[in-house]
Amino acid sequence: MTFQQLEHAIRAACEVAGDNELWVFGSQAILSVYPEAPENLRTSIEVDVQPKNRPERTIFIDGALGELSLFHQTHGFYVHGVSIDTAKLPQDWEKRVVRVVDEIRTRGLTGLCVEVHDLAASKIIAFREKDRDFIRTLIIEGLIDNDLLLERIRILPVETNILEHRQSWLRETIRELS
Repeated sequence: MTFQQLEHAIRAACEVAGDNELWVFGSQAILSVYPEAPENLRTSIEVDVQPKNRPERTIFIDGALGELSLFHQTHGFYVHGVSIDTAKLPQDWEKRVVRVVDEIRTRGLTGLCVEVHDLAASKIIAFREKDRDFIRTLIIEGLIDNDLLLERIRILPVETNILEHRQSWLRETIRELS
């Protein structure tokens, strides 16, 4: 996915939802901070979003812009309308979002993208192989502050034993990659 495709997704999803802002919280939120992120961080052809002010319209995004839709067939990527509650995000993540808005390319509509350390913390909790690979790339490429990521993990709304496991995995991964 490219930054231009992210902007297109924001514009299209806001228009479908009838909202001027939406949360962007999947892996492609990385493009808000790193528009030229390494290719292996941009492999997903899906953008996870939820309208900020009209969450009840999330389902319309998935229907109009989702997987196998005409939008997907036409543009080669799709917009997944999904509740942001499906993501485990650190406390106060909303205060750290990165705004993607442009008067021309997004028509003034705003994508509120989860900040990179919050995104990485969420990926560590999901802990799928693709999420662990995503974290490894962030570390190798120097795109995150390792100590800040450890702090964000500490403020996740997750059981202590899971937090401890993920922190341990992250510390070991940092050691291996250093």
